[in-house]
Amino acid sequence: MTFTNITLPYGNRELIASVPEANLIGVFEPRNDRQQEEETDLLRRALQQPIGSDRLASMCRGSSRVAIVISDLTRPCPSGKMLPPLLEELAVGGVTDDQIIVIIALGLHRRMSDEELEAAIGPKLFRRLVVINHDPEDVVNLGSTSKGTPVEIFRPLVEANLRICLGNLEFHYFAGFSGGAKAVLPGCASQKTITANHAFMVHEAAHAGQLNGNPVRQDLEEGASMVGVDFIFNVVLDAEHRIAAAVAGNVRKAHRLGCELVAERGSVPVPRTADIVIVSAGGDPTDLNLYQAQKALDNAVHAVKPGGVIIWVAACGEGFGNAVFQEWLEVAKGPDQILERIQQSFVLGGHKAAAIANALKRARIFLVSDLELQSALSGLSHYEDVEQALAAARQKLGEEATYTVLPHGASVFPLVCT
Repeated sequence: MTFTNITLPYGNRELIASVPEANLIGVFEPRNDRQQEEETDLLRRALQQPIGSDRLASMCRGSSRVAIVISDLTRPCPSGKMLPPLLEELAVGGVTDDQIIVIIALGLHRRMSDEELEAAIGPKLFRRLVVINHDPEDVVNLGSTSKGTPVEIFRPLVEANLRICLGNLEFHYFAGFSGGAKAVLPGCASQKTITANHAFMVHEAAHAGQLNGNPVRQDLEEGASMVGVDFIFNVVLDAEHRIAAAVAGNVRKAHRLGCELVAERGSVPVPRTADIVIVSAGGDPTDLNLYQAQKALDNAVHAVKPGGVIIWVAACGEGFGNAVFQEWLEVAKGPDQILERIQQSFVLGGHKAAAIANALKRARIFLVSDLELQSALSGLSHYEDVEQALAAARQKLGEEATYTVLPHGASVFPLVCT
């Protein structure tokens, strides 16, 4: 039997999976058929040709407090590359460095250290600008959305008179896509606000690639509009985290065009479902912890046969990433127990466990990770390396089992043709 070796991103290194060549349905990556331009040219062109708004250089005139929201270390957003051309636009409009505050959109993730903040935007910009972590306790209540979500947003963002949101665009397993207004809600919101918004994830229309009728997306955009987002600057990244496209302008119109670009690159036709799907979360930073790596697992579910196996590859150097998430996974005996629990009481962290439980209703999950998983959850097993996981999958499903591989699972949405 002839085997083929497939490279899988894993933290800051790579793993090799050997699969029978005759049984391999395919290795599916995000499409990269757009003409490659220099990243700086893509960024500047997006700022010079904003979608649905005036140029930022015109909009910012007279602004005395400018807030720029950027992603935290769990996102691959290249803020250090995006900020220089953005700052050039602001300077043309008369905004000086001392009028700018850069806010890290943490949501409920951990605070970033000074060293991490400096690494995120680069030493020169870190010395020039005031950079602060979002604090979910220091918020202003702006009312409630039509769905009843209390809108409590980070005070320095509310007090700014010009708000700009940066981010990277990719599929999101219940908000449809990342980017846009998501930098504000949940990025700069209180725990109460985030919990209320994320509770809508149990709705049937809250899934990857879905915007119309998605209650999570509708609610977060309504909440963000109560603060006011004046301008967004979002990028689409390729498999090597290089900038493949950029959009700027109106928080909704520019975002929607960017989502079309993500769907164009990441919605990949797959001939049929496979017995075994090997999925990598994509390496650092998307597999920094299990909480973030879950997004790749959710996409892999669409490519696996009922009763099959998903080999989920994620280094998780920072462990689970959320204490509630860890507790829910460690105490549950079966997926139904988790799903019943989330229906009884929606809890952040528990929602990620519920997403894994949903995946377990379709397939067994073999986690290949540095994370020491101590779980009695039926169907979820831990392996030290990918070859051990492959051997166990073959033992369960037989030597004739078919394979699909998703090396960058967070960026690929499989569309099964049959």
